[in-house]
Amino acid sequence: MRRREFITLIGGAAATRPFAALAQQAAMPVVGYLSAATPNEGEPNAAAFRRGLQEAGYVEGQNVTIEYRWAEQQTDRLPTMAADLVQRHVTVIAAVTTPAVLVAQAATTTIPIVFEMGGDPVRLGLVVNLNRPGGNVTGVTSLIVEVAPKRLELLHELLPTAKVVALLVNPADRALAQAQQREVLSAARNRGLELHVLNAKSESDFDTVFADIKRLRVDGLVVGGGSLFLRGINKLAALTVRHAVPAIYQWRSFPAAGGLMSYGTDIFDSYRLAGVYTGRVLKGENPAELPVAQATKFELVINLKTAKALGISVPPSMQARADEMIE
Repeated sequence: MRRREFITLIGGAAATRPFAALAQQAAMPVVGYLSAATPNEGEPNAAAFRRGLQEAGYVEGQNVTIEYRWAEQQTDRLPTMAADLVQRHVTVIAAVTTPAVLVAQAATTTIPIVFEMGGDPVRLGLVVNLNRPGGNVTGVTSLIVEVAPKRLELLHELLPTAKVVALLVNPADRALAQAQQREVLSAARNRGLELHVLNAKSESDFDTVFADIKRLRVDGLVVGGGSLFLRGINKLAALTVRHAVPAIYQWRSFPAAGGLMSYGTDIFDSYRLAGVYTGRVLKGENPAELPVAQATKFELVINLKTAKALGISVPPSMQARADEMIE
């Protein structure tokens, strides 16, 4: 081989390396992570999602890229964010919270969507049925709506003489609020309880809510699902203690902050499973044939110190069923 040819070959090989690297980088799949939350409040859930992705063989920055879109509780920003992800031709959209997945579904019928949400995806029109979703959408439901009557049942078990209860919802999260109201109202009627539905669109509404609770002589409160109440959980817990209102919420963070009790799924496990599902879609599985996963891990947590402060005696049978007793 002539020296000039050898130099040309070496130079040509060197010149192609950056392009090969760019091609490899361009081939890396991109997950669009769409959330109604703020980055601070949503990061623990996002970390659980990434753990699930890793279980499926994908590590952010190594063999998958994640484009985060945080609406920061301004749900009217979600359609623009979803449209941006579609324009960028992301490989999969991970839509977390009910508003995000509804917007994502409206934005695309071709890009696969994996959700983590609390409502019934069949009733919301996201999938045909749980076993065979039938479209470009599948994911994980944490059964916030379906478990809401159970929270009312547990609260009434702890307060057997209660006659008037309230349900706190966020009307801005319309689909979730309506579904919870329907389920809890039915459960209250079956138990002969009078139910008042109270609304809060922001944390600034919480004081008004508790003024209404006092005015209505409410015996117990069921706090509905949604990111607003998760974000304001410390304030809600403090208000229930200050106003001596026995209350139940879905996540452990409520009794941990001083609220009375919680009953619901392990939210981090739901996000982890959504990450696993996203990894499965990245590997080529069809969302139309990937059954919607339903939460199976539930936990009951009771704050005994708060119960004592409220003058409530927790029955031994309930203590035995509790997954955790905070003292």
